[in-house]
Amino acid sequence: MRFVFGMLVVLFGVFPAVAADWVELSAGSTLADWTKVGGDASYVIEDGVITGTTGPGKNTFLTRGPYSDFILEFDVRCDAELNSGVQIRSHQYEKETPQESKPKRMREKGEVYGYQCEITSTTNRENGCAGNFWDEGRRTRWLDSTVKAAEKQAVYQPGKWNQFRVVAQGNRIRSFVNGVPVADFKDDRDASGFIGLQVHAIKQGTGPYSVSWRKVRVRELAGGDKVE
Repeated sequence: MRFVFGMLVVLFGVFPAVAADWVELSAGSTLADWTKVGGDASYVIEDGVITGTTGPGKNTFLTRGPYSDFILEFDVRCDAELNSGVQIRSHQYEKETPQESKPKRMREKGEVYGYQCEITSTTNRENGCAGNFWDEGRRTRWLDSTVKAAEKQAVYQPGKWNQFRVVAQGNRIRSFVNGVPVADFKDDRDASGFIGLQVHAIKQGTGPYSVSWRKVRVRELAGGDKVE
């Protein structure tokens, strides 16, 4: 057997990696495996539902990872007054850094930047809708400029549970909302990083508002996996 195994390694190099099983991220009754960064929003988990509620300060993120190539699925229900999102392959600034899209604005050490799958009940700027990707804290623009926001936003159901699916594989990133394709673009800025559940900052004197996630799960992909 050792001889056969050795011959296979010589002929084919290493065996191709096998895709991992699904990992449930919202199971259980604790958020011990998650890390909160950013502002002062609060997060709780109950019966498999993670709920984030607005607080003072800037955007807040509940993070897990890092992950590279993967499929991420979750259901989300967001108060209509609140703008939210889920970060993928994201990072925190290691030091005070000029924002790429507006260099006079300095991003503080610890602020989050990277790809954010938008969760919103309305269209937001050109191409902005639920399922498109915003480059949080960096280029601050929509990353799939071909998305027809009004058409795709109609798929999202305000105040109800909505199913999201995100596929990140190599430099290609895609999203689906309630089974409908939304974003599909290529970008080579980030090959790996954390997942982050966002509670967006709100104006003083408003709120509180909440956003909830359930059935949050991820399956890491191996090289060569084909995902529809």
